[in-house]
Amino acid sequence: MIHYYRKGTAPRTLVLFHGTGGTEEDLVSIGTMLDPEAHILSLRGEVNENGMNRFFKRLAEGVFDEEDLKMRAERILKEIKELLVRYELKDTALHSAGYSNGANMIAGMLYLHGDVFQKSILFHPMVPLKSGPALSLNSTEVFIGAGINDPIVPYENTTQLMQEFSQQGAFVTMKTYEMGHRLTLEEVEDAKAWYSAP
Repeated sequence: MIHYYRKGTAPRTLVLFHGTGGTEEDLVSIGTMLDPEAHILSLRGEVNENGMNRFFKRLAEGVFDEEDLKMRAERILKEIKELLVRYELKDTALHSAGYSNGANMIAGMLYLHGDVFQKSILFHPMVPLKSGPALSLNSTEVFIGAGINDPIVPYENTTQLMQEFSQQGAFVTMKTYEMGHRLTLEEVEDAKAWYSAP
């Protein structure tokens, strides 16, 4: 899998997942803002949708190919484990951050595989699977940034995601913004404050 790696100084690895049409370099500056001392692994989605990179296929706008999501979630998790070995990061705390399609990929991994990441920042995510999360998330903390008037992600859908995470034991913080689907500096700064809190 094409990826970007930056060595850090702290015992934490932050895995980044870009939005539709992005690359492995898109969120590096945001990852650095969130945790300037962490090791950074930023992944490139392997699905090509009309020339745009994605982490899994969709059937239509807002309609996910759930079987493809399941297959790719397992594949990406395997890839992350291999990269942790390659870069000698196995003993670090594993965190994640993603925007839009990347946030949905993280959510899908949490639904399918439980406590994959200790902390996850999801900017403008949706419910990834109709069946809901399958495993306990008692060791997972999640920050969700949602657009109250997001034209791509209905606010009620993000609220449902928050509730389903909470029902599985995750510690969830959700904040809402008025800039639609756009990722703003305010949202990143709120996520950083949440991420940095003891």
